Order: sequence, then structure tokens, then C-alpha cells
Amino acid sequence: MQTPTPYLPAIWKRLSQGGIWLLSLWFWAGCAGYKVGSNTGQPAGKRSVQVNMFVNKTPEPRLVETVTSAVRKRLQQDGSYRLDTAGDGDVIVNGVITHYNRGALSFQPTDILTVRDYTITLTAHITARERYTNRLLMDRSVVGRATIRVGSDLSSAERQAIPMLAEDLARRATSFLVDGDW
Repeated sequence: MQTPTPYLPAIWKRLSQGGIWLLSLWFWAGCAGYKVGSNTGQPAGKRSVQVNMFVNKTPEPRLVETVTSAVRKRLQQDGSYRLDTAGDGDVIVNGVITHYNRGALSFQPTDILTVRDYTITLTAHITARERYTNRLLMDRSVVGRATIRVGSDLSSAERQAIPMLAEDLARRATSFLVDGDW
């Protein structure tokens, strides 16, 4: 039986220290470009945003409150802008829900006429303006998507998916608001 060489533990110790050093260097280099807040060059929370109630131009009821609430909540969570509910925000956001669509995604394996999964989409045209200069900051349509599995009742499955649909739309809208070119 051979005895281990005495310099082997020193090599392992040196390699593990070098590995830790390289790992920490890699970690800090990866985070070098990250910053909190928007990409507009302003500090997080410096500007406030007022989100007005959306307008529903679709025949689908109960979308306004869910979408407006989801956009407000998402902007609050993002932290790039302060949510102003008193009505005097620096940026005013308005939205019009223009389309609500449900389309077949997959069918029952034994019956090609019976839909198993639907995809629902919600389109809202969102504008953002500066309060004092009236400069248009954002003017675009945003689409949110969700998938539902149909059980015995399509309407209840669709009703349960509306908050997820609104959250997806709010996530995309917030991304455009925060990371826009303004």
C-alpha cells in the first residue's frame, strides 16, 4: 500500500482557493451590468405613475377591474415608478381593451371536434403621457395570453383564467413602460 504524498493536500487546498476566487469573480462580473429601476437613466421611484381605469371595447364582461388592478400591482412590484393613486402622477397611463379572443389549441385524442385546450388572448392599446408636457411616452398595443384546459364547464375555466391573462398583459405592459425608449 502506498502512502499519499504530502504535497497533494496543499495542491487541493490551492486549487479550491483558486476555484472560489474564480467563482466569485465570475459572479461579480455577471452582475456588473445590472441596475435597479428603469433603463431611462432615472433612479428607481423618482417618477410617479397614475394608472387610470381601462376601457372595455369587447363584449366580454368584468375585464376592466382585473386588468387595471393587474397593471397597477405589476408597476408597484417593479419599483421603477411610484404608483400614484391620488391623481397627480408624473406619467398618466390609459388603456383600452380592444380584443378578447378564444381559440382552440388542442383537441380530444378520440374526438377531433371536441376541444381540450384553448388559448385566450387579450389585447389592450396602452398610452402613457407626461402630465406636465403632454409628451407621448408610449402608444402601443399589448397582448396577453393564457391557456386553459376545458373540464366540464368552459365558462368557469375561462373565468378562472382571466386573472392569469390580465397578469400576463400587465407584465408585458410594465416591461414596455419601464424599459421603453423614454
